[in-house]
Amino acid sequence: MDGRVAMVTGATRGIGLAVAKGLAARGAKVVISSRKQENVDQALALLDGCGDVAGFPCHVGSSEDLEALVAFAKKTYGDPDILINNAVTNPHFGPMLECGTDAWQKMLDVNLLASLHAARLCIPGMVAKGGGSIINIASIAGLRVYPGMGAYSVLKAALIMATKVLAKELGPMGIRVNAIAPGFVKTQFSEAIWANPKLADPVIKHTPLKRMADPNEIAGLACYLASGESSFTTGSVMVADGGLTL
Repeated sequence: MDGRVAMVTGATRGIGLAVAKGLAARGAKVVISSRKQENVDQALALLDGCGDVAGFPCHVGSSEDLEALVAFAKKTYGDPDILINNAVTNPHFGPMLECGTDAWQKMLDVNLLASLHAARLCIPGMVAKGGGSIINIASIAGLRVYPGMGAYSVLKAALIMATKVLAKELGPMGIRVNAIAPGFVKTQFSEAIWANPKLADPVIKHTPLKRMADPNEIAGLACYLASGESSFTTGSVMVADGGLTL
């Protein structure tokens, strides 16, 4: 990936941080982002020595912040030709009809609309470069129903369909769009599940590989989709769940 420019949202911990590390290690110039400057600084310290990485604070639910992030990437390294939409939020756990309007709006802004706006901002530069790769981090919750995750599932399902639509619309421009649907991954975001045996044990029991994933296992798939090795792959939803959805 020497000479390629990657932008990763929600990249200061978990899957996003692992993806940024993997891309940088493979030679890409990587811009990471997160809402708080202190988190960006901590991530940059962790990534020190991994490759060419810069960071910028960005709340992806804000169109102005996203525009500033893309402008920073362009100024620092040039137009991104790899976009990883990883930023996510889930303010509601419980019956879907008990999810309030504010929580719905927050998930809509961060989990779906931010990915579309980030793509919109990066597409002109990708076209100028002759192509690019957009990777949306979805979830198996967008493919299956899981207790308490109804609202989150609806937005992840929408992101999966948006991936397919964009793949068809942007393919003629040389831009590939794919999604990754991770299962249960040991991150801070999912700690409420994996740290609670009552919730984690049933998941592990029904997972053929009998464990949850490490973020690096998702990062490897993202690096594949970002690279030329996947040059004929677009519109795909690649499930990495240890077999849970079989």
